[in-house]
Amino acid sequence: MECRSGCAACCIAPSIKQPLPGMPEGKKAGETCVNLDPNSLRCRIWDTEIYPAFCHQFKAETFSCGNNRKEALQILTLMEDATRP
Repeated sequence: MECRSGCAACCIAPSIKQPLPGMPEGKKAGETCVNLDPNSLRCRIWDTEIYPAFCHQFKAETFSCGNNRKEALQILTLMEDATRP
């Protein structure tokens, strides 16, 4: 599956514990990554040397991304809730 243009659910829904460029403490679930362009919903650092390896490792799959942006946000939020300690 190709990453859906204009989705950005993976940059919003999950928490990220590792430091990110511009977010040294990581990000909370539901918080938008500072590297996400709010107009295009595209990562500003994608395909650069500072793009985090753990972001690169996330692959768009139907089970996590659903059929549209709304489903992706719902699925990733449910996954985040289910794995919260």
